[in-house]
Amino acid sequence: MSEPASISTGIATRYATAVFELAKDANSIPALESDLDTLDSALDDSADLRDLISSPVYTRAEQQSGIRAVGQAMGLSGLTVNSLAVMASKRRLFVLPRMIVALRTMISEDRGEVLAEVTSAQPLSPDQAAKLSETLKAKAGKDVKLKTAVDESLIGGLVVKLGSTMIDTSIRSKLSALQNAMKEVG
Repeated sequence: MSEPASISTGIATRYATAVFELAKDANSIPALESDLDTLDSALDDSADLRDLISSPVYTRAEQQSGIRAVGQAMGLSGLTVNSLAVMASKRRLFVLPRMIVALRTMISEDRGEVLAEVTSAQPLSPDQAAKLSETLKAKAGKDVKLKTAVDESLIGGLVVKLGSTMIDTSIRSKLSALQNAMKEVG
C-alpha cells in the first residue's frame, strides 16, 4: 500500500471509529447504516458531491456549509451531518469513501456478520442473493451481508470478495485465462 493511501486509511479509520462509537452509545446504528447507504449512492451519482469532498478549491467554511446543507437535504441524521461538518472543518472530507467502507465493516463485525462484495454481470434476483448468502455463510461460519454491484463487462458469472478471499467465476476471467494459455502454447 502506498504511503498516502495508508495515511488516508488511517484517517478514515479514526473518524469511522469515533462515529461508530457515538452511534453505538446513542443506539442509532440503524440510522447510521441508512445514512451510509444514502451517502454511498450520492457519491456514486453526483460528480458535484465528489468534487465538494475532494477539491482544494473550496475553503474550509465553504466545504463545511456545503456538506452540512447536502446532509440536511438528504435527510441524514444529526450525528452524521455533524461528523461530516467536523471532517470538513479539518479538511478531511476526502476520506469519506474509505470511512464509509470502514464503518460498514465495523457495523458488520458488531453484528457478528461478514461483508461480501459481489459483482455480477446482471442484477441478482432476491432468490439468487439468498442462495449466495447461505453458501457464503457456510464458508465463513458467520452471517453474510451482501453488497452487490453490476458490471456487464464480466459477461457472466460472479466476482465475490469475502474478507481477504476473492472468488472470480466470471466469463471474462475465464476468457482471459484461456487467452494466456493460448499465448503460452504458441
